[in-house]
Amino acid sequence: MFETMLLVVSVGLNAATTYTEAGPDTGMASPVAQAAIAMPVPEPEETGLPEPDTAPSAKTAPAVAPVIEAEPVAQRVAEPQVATGKFTTALEVKPILNATRGNWITLREYQGQDLVYVTHLWAWRCGLLEIRIGINGNTPEIWPMPECHMDQPTPGAILDTDGLPYRGYGLGSVALIEVQLTYDDLTTAGAKYNRDGRLVQ
Repeated sequence: MFETMLLVVSVGLNAATTYTEAGPDTGMASPVAQAAIAMPVPEPEETGLPEPDTAPSAKTAPAVAPVIEAEPVAQRVAEPQVATGKFTTALEVKPILNATRGNWITLREYQGQDLVYVTHLWAWRCGLLEIRIGINGNTPEIWPMPECHMDQPTPGAILDTDGLPYRGYGLGSVALIEVQLTYDDLTTAGAKYNRDGRLVQ
């Protein structure tokens, strides 16, 4: 009797182990596989954040700097050359400055400095557009001139309010002085001087 019961249990266990996900012999899925197939796939949770946009757009394109065109530089215009008798045009002052080139500048040692004077050029400035001075081979730079005093009998006079017609440099430092003039008729002239004030070119 006991042996018969063991046989029944053994047969039941063998029958249970023959079930697979595909069924024992019928090709049907097992209850576990059927449950897995029937289980719905959960939808992705909404986070409230926008989906990433991988398509290129104008917003992500690199900005191109606008092209800025430089403003044209104003062209100088020659002033009318009419003799006024007051030496206010190139027509009147150019012959004088050409004849006195040796006096355009003066170098003076004073109180531990080299003082470069342009007094002579200031006196005839009313026929000039520009004075440029270069020291020791450096590029000549503009030296401002006072306005002409057209309400005075002598417009080129140097008044106390016009400032000082010189610049100071280290004592003994000035070896070469270059002068470039531009007249109001747009012609130019130039000269170079050594430390003694003598023309070298």
